[in-house]
Amino acid sequence: MNFNVEVPFFREKIFNILDFGAKSNLDFNNKSAIQNAIDTCSNSGGGIVLIPNGYFLTGPIQLKSNVNLHLSDNAFLQFLKSKEEYPLIWTDYEGQKRIRAVSPISADSQVNIAITGKGVIDGNGALWRGIKKFKLTSKEFERCMKKSSYFIETNEGGIWCPTQTVYEGILNGEPNYEDPNALQLASKYYDLYRPVLVSLKKCNQVLIEEVTLQNSPAWNIHPWFCTNVTVKNAKVRNKFSAQNGDGIDLESCQNCEIVGTTFEVGDDGICIKSGKNKEARKLIGPCKNVWIHNCKVFDAHGGFVVGSEMSRGVENLIVEDCTFIGTDIGIRFKSAIGRGGVVKDILIRNIAMENIIEEAIIFTMGYVLKNLETTATDEMQSTLKEDIPEFKDITLENIYCNHAKTAIKINGLQALPIHNLHFENVHIVSDNGIDLSDCKDIHFKDVHLTINGKKESFIDEILEG
Repeated sequence: MNFNVEVPFFREKIFNILDFGAKSNLDFNNKSAIQNAIDTCSNSGGGIVLIPNGYFLTGPIQLKSNVNLHLSDNAFLQFLKSKEEYPLIWTDYEGQKRIRAVSPISADSQVNIAITGKGVIDGNGALWRGIKKFKLTSKEFERCMKKSSYFIETNEGGIWCPTQTVYEGILNGEPNYEDPNALQLASKYYDLYRPVLVSLKKCNQVLIEEVTLQNSPAWNIHPWFCTNVTVKNAKVRNKFSAQNGDGIDLESCQNCEIVGTTFEVGDDGICIKSGKNKEARKLIGPCKNVWIHNCKVFDAHGGFVVGSEMSRGVENLIVEDCTFIGTDIGIRFKSAIGRGGVVKDILIRNIAMENIIEEAIIFTMGYVLKNLETTATDEMQSTLKEDIPEFKDITLENIYCNHAKTAIKINGLQALPIHNLHFENVHIVSDNGIDLSDCKDIHFKDVHLTINGKKESFIDEILEG
C-alpha cells in the first residue's frame, strides 16, 4: 500500500485576531473579528490567523484557502449556541442528505487549510445534546433534571433533553425530506439538528495538528470528499454520555493520515465511512488510501470502526501501532442490507487492547437488524444484488487483547458471506470465544485464545461458519 499525503504549507505572516477587534471576554462575540482575520489572511496570500492566549467566545466561522488557524498554548475558543448564528441548512450527515445547523467550524472546497496549536476548541455541545439516562450516574442525572425537566421514557431507561425543542423533536421526528417546506418544518424543533463541530467538504491539503477539540454537538471532525487530510498529535474529547459524539468520521476521503492522536469520546473513536444506501452509490467516492498509526482510543463505542455507512466502498487502509482501552468494541466492521458497497484491502496490525466491554473484533452485516424480528436471510428475498454489502481481503496480525466479553465475531449474509479474512498472531483473553456465521475462507494462523481460563489455539486453520 502506498500513501502520499500532501500536507499544507503556509507563509509566516501572522494575522492576530486582536488586531481585528477580538476581545478576551466572557460575553463578547468574536465571530466578526475572527472571520475578518481569516478572510483578510486568505485574500492577501495566506498565513497564520492567531488565536492568542485567553478566552474567546464566537459564533460559527469558515476556514478559507491558505489559512492556518493557530491557537496559542492557553487559548480557549468556545462556540456559543444561538439559533440566529446557526441557521438550519441542507448538508450531509450519517451518509445522506440531512438538515443540520451550521457547523461551528466549516470549509467548503478550500485548499491548503489548517487548525493547529496547543489550545482548546470547545463546541459547547452539552447545550445541544440529549443524554440517555443509563449513561449518567444518579447524581449526574439529578443535576441534569435541575437544568431541564424534559424527559422521555424509553426501553433503555429514558432520555434527558436539555431544551423543549429537543424533547418535542424526538417525540415528533424529523420531517419528510422530500417536502419542499422541510427546512421550515424542522425549525420548530431547532435544537434537534445538532451540527458536527468541524465540517470539511471537498477540501484539499488539510491539517489538524496538536489542538484539542472537545464537547462537540454531534461528531467532532467530519471531512467528507476531501483529499490529503492529516490529523496529527491532536486530542479529541467528549464525555462518555455524548450521543453521536464520534471522534473523527472520515467519509469518502482519499490520501489521509491520522497519527499520534488521542480520542476519548462518546461514540466511535476513529471511523471510516463512505455514504449510505442507494442514494450514496449514485456518486463515486470510496474512502481509500488511509494510514492510521500510533493513536490511542479510550472509552469510545469502537476503537477503529468501518461503517455502517460504507456504500461507496472502503479500500486500501493500514491501521497499525494503536491502543484501544475500555471501548465497547475494539475493532469493528459494521454494515447492513441496503448499504451495498465493498470493504477490502485492509491491514490491521500491532494493536493492543484492554478491558473491551463486548467484542474484541467484530464483522457484522446485521447492524440495523439487531432489534428486528426478521433475519438477514428473510430480508434478502426482496433485496437487489447491488444492495448487498461485501467484506473481503482483510488481514489482522499481531493483535493483543487483555479481556473482552467475546473474542471474535463474524456474522455475514447467506447470499454473500464475509470472506477471505486473515488472522495471524492474535492473542485474546475473553469470556466467550469465536462466533461464526455466513462466512468462509477465514484463515487462522497462530491464533491463541484464553476463554474463561481455558486456552485454545489455532495454529494454521481455515474456518467457515
